Amino acid sequence: MSNLDLWEKVRNVPETAIKQINGGRLKGMSDINPAWRLKTLTEQFGPCGVGWTYVITEKRLENGANGEIAAFLDIDLFIKYGGEWSGAIPGTGGSSFIAKERNGLYTSDECFKMALTDAISVACKALGFGADIYWNKDETKYSKASQEGNKAPSQPQSNKVNTNIPPAPIRAPKEDIDPDNLFCVDCEKQIDQKVYNYSMDKLKKPLCFNCQKAQKG
Repeated sequence: MSNLDLWEKVRNVPETAIKQINGGRLKGMSDINPAWRLKTLTEQFGPCGVGWTYVITEKRLENGANGEIAAFLDIDLFIKYGGEWSGAIPGTGGSSFIAKERNGLYTSDECFKMALTDAISVACKALGFGADIYWNKDETKYSKASQEGNKAPSQPQSNKVNTNIPPAPIRAPKEDIDPDNLFCVDCEKQIDQKVYNYSMDKLKKPLCFNCQKAQKG
């Protein structure tokens, strides 16, 4: 068994799970549907709790600027591979608990749920999930921020994934909206229904608090 067997199986993301980010500070990068990671974990290891599981090790709130408060959540992910359980695979996720909006401070009652989705995503990266997207010339959302102001962002290129697919329709009929599957198109974090509605009404696309602020300048 090669050390890269699992990596090779999960590195490629199907085009149906990819959206291109067309605005904000992450413009030009690719957005992966978080549900793809859960499906792929189940395909590779079995149902959650049987072939893979996670333990929440810490939840915390931290003060930010201008009265904002961020929620952070740490997990240990475990997979059953080759008949044996792995050691802990750590992941940290974050989301806004209290965010400053145009009309004042807004409190999210789903911040830890969104932070959990983010933490699972981070842990899965260590296993190679979506590696072809993140490999992309070593360009990530972290390096992207440091490049802004120095040169125009380059369009991502990949030999494995076509990131030039048309963006998915941003607004669906209300009866088709799944409140548990709403995500920011810029940074991939999960957002709740109130944030989604506000962003669609004001900016015509779903954005989290931080990306709404970046979009408004």
